[in-house]
Amino acid sequence: MGEYAYDFVTQNAHDGATHNPWDLERSAGGSSGGSGAAVAAGLGAISIGTDTNGSIRVPSSLCGVWGLKPTYSRLSRAGSFPFVDSLDTIGPLGRQVVDLAHAYDVMAGADERDPVCSGRETEAAMPNLDRDDLGVRVALLGGYFASGGAPEVHLAAQRVAAVLGADREVELPQAALARTAAFTITASEAGRVHLKRLKASAGEFDPASRDRLLAGALLPAAWYLKAQAFRSWWKNQVYSIFSDVDILVAPATPIAAPRLGQQTLTFAGRELPLRPYLGVFTQPLTLIGLPVVAAPVHVPGALPVAVQLVGAPWSEARLLRIARRLEREGVCSSPIAELKS
Repeated sequence: MGEYAYDFVTQNAHDGATHNPWDLERSAGGSSGGSGAAVAAGLGAISIGTDTNGSIRVPSSLCGVWGLKPTYSRLSRAGSFPFVDSLDTIGPLGRQVVDLAHAYDVMAGADERDPVCSGRETEAAMPNLDRDDLGVRVALLGGYFASGGAPEVHLAAQRVAAVLGADREVELPQAALARTAAFTITASEAGRVHLKRLKASAGEFDPASRDRLLAGALLPAAWYLKAQAFRSWWKNQVYSIFSDVDILVAPATPIAAPRLGQQTLTFAGRELPLRPYLGVFTQPLTLIGLPVVAAPVHVPGALPVAVQLVGAPWSEARLLRIARRLEREGVCSSPIAELKS
C-alpha cells in the first residue's frame, strides 16, 4: 500500500510499486492497491482495505473489482493504523458481490475497541441479496461528477444509471468545496497523528508522504475549523437529497489505470497532478461518511473502470442488492485479470 495510506497510486519509496494485474506497467490505485491487485489477480476471493478519501474505491476501479466503503462508523477499525480519525473506514474488496455481502455481515456490529463504531442494529446483507428492490429511485450525479474525466468513465456511469432506471440527474451543491474541505481535514488530522515521528525521524518517511504530512501539521487551526463547519452544512444539504432518491450513480475515478511513474492526467482539458486527482470523484462523498459500492465495468479490450453506487447512511444492504442485480444482468463484473506485461 501507499505509506500510511496517504496515497492513490501505491508507489512506495521503501517497497516499490504494486502492479496492476491487467497491465503490469500500470498502477493498481491506492492506498489499498495491494488489496485490489490481489483480488484482481485471483490470489483470493476477498481482501480488506481502508477508505479515507477513496482508497477502496480507487483500487476497485483501476483493478476492476468490487469494493464496499461502508457508512462512517459502521464497521470497526480496530487493529488498523489511524490516518484521519474523522474520515477513516474499513471495508472489503471482492470478485463477486456475494463476497462483499459475506464479509460485511461478518464484520458488522459494535466493537468497543473502536470508540466511534456504531452499535446501531445492522441489516444483514446475505439473506435478501437476490431480492429485487422494486421501486428504487435512482439518479445520475450531474454537474461536478458529470464532466472532466475520460469519456469511458462517464459512459460507464450513464449506462449503469440507465439500467437501474434513473429518470433524473442530481447535482450536489458545492461539491468542489467539499473536496477542498476533505483535503484540509485529511492533511490536518494526519499531520497531527505523525507529528512526533516526523520530528524524530523525518528522513525515514517516504518523501511523497512526508512533505504532505509536514504541511498538514502546519495548517492553521482556523482552516481546519472552517472545513469542519462547511462539512456540517454540506452534510445537511446532501442528506436531504435522499428524501427523493435512494441511489446516486457517479464515476469512481476520472481515468482508467495510469502508467507507473505517470505524474499528470488530463482533466477537463488541463494537465493536473495525477496523485490528488485520482480521488476527484471519491473525496466529496467521503467527507460526509456516505456508504458506497464500487461496481466494476469491463469493456472487452479496454482497461476496467468502476461506477460508484452511493446510498443514504446505513443502506449497505440495499446497495449490495442493487450491485447484485447489476452483476446478474452482466452490466458489472469482476473477472480474474489476464496478466499482461
